Parts: sequence; structure tokens; C-alpha cells
Amino acid sequence: MDNLALDRLRDALRGPLPGHDRFLELSGYKRPDLERARAADPPPRESAVLALLFPQDGQWRTLLMRRPDYEGVHGGQISFPGGRWEPQDATLEHTALREFMEETGALDTRIEVLGQLSPVYIPPSRSLVTPFVGIAEALAPVAPDPREVAELIHLPLYLLLRDDILKRREQYIQVMGRSVEIPYFDVHGHVVWGATAMMLAELRELLHGLR
Repeated sequence: MDNLALDRLRDALRGPLPGHDRFLELSGYKRPDLERARAADPPPRESAVLALLFPQDGQWRTLLMRRPDYEGVHGGQISFPGGRWEPQDATLEHTALREFMEETGALDTRIEVLGQLSPVYIPPSRSLVTPFVGIAEALAPVAPDPREVAELIHLPLYLLLRDDILKRREQYIQVMGRSVEIPYFDVHGHVVWGATAMMLAELRELLHGLR
């Protein structure tokens, strides 16, 4: 990814974003309106994640993680590194960077934040998640926290841009109380669906625009 492509990606993140409607149309499932979610009492809990773009072995990649299996709505799921906003975080961008370092252990990674994707509301955990996109010249050695990370997953960007990465399957949706056919990303055999799939779909659309 050369400087021109980076500048174009930075500009794209500042402009009107593609959003998630096109991806959600594949499942027929509409997420609750963000403004209604923000106006709820009590309001949703704010979180942030980081989609880091970095070169390794001649390929540009981003990093996903599989959460450990546990009792809860997100146990065993695939996500970007990230977590809850804490009072010591000046901004949600600080939350995304802090959580990335804590969860991956890649403490010496020098990250430039290019911008953010569209926020995603996750009804089961009442979380409003803001995804940030960053870039690094290299990913520092990782030492993931086993309490929060079962596995780190490298996703080459060329794979994200392929048509055959997007598939469909039956999935039980807790807030709907039934199974529906959903779109998901097949990342090295891992099923990436829900909020993370929405973020990947928007990032994918922006990257397609750079080609």
C-alpha cells in the first residue's frame, strides 16, 4: 500500500462512509437505529476496536482475534482487538489503542490512526462499538493475554477482497429469537459474523474503492 493509497484511504474515512445497509440486506436483519440506542436509558456502553493494517511477508494484513469460550453472548466469537471505554481513556481512539496493546501484547507497534468506520450497536450486550482503522510499518512481537484472547488471526487484505470469502449459513439470532440465514466471512475456516462482519464489510468496500 503506497502513500497515494494511504492518502485515499484516509480521505475515504473522513468522507461519507458506506455504512452497513448493503451487508445487512443480505440477511434481512435491520439493526436498531443508532440514535435510538444512544437515547436509551441507561445509554449503551461505549467500546472501541482497532482494525490495524500492516505488512508482513510481502502481504498487507489486518489482525482479528478469537475470544475464549465462556458463558456469555460473545464467548468464542471472532472480533477485532478492542474493549470497553474506561475513565482513564481521553477518547474512544485511546480506548482502541490501549485495548489493542493489552490484548495482543504488541506493545512496541507504532500506530497511526487513519480514521474510523461507522459505529455498530450490539443489542445482546447493549454495546455501542466504534471501529478505528490504523496503520503500522510492522507488527511488533505479540504476547496475547490468554484471559481475553484464545487465538490471533491474520487476515491478508487480498483475501478480504476476494468474492469467495463471503458466504451464508443458518445462525440463531438472540434478539430475534430464531434462526435466519446470515452472511459471514470465512477467514481460514473461522466464521466471522455479526458486528465484526459488518465492520469488515465496510472496510472491504473502502479498500475496493482504492483499486
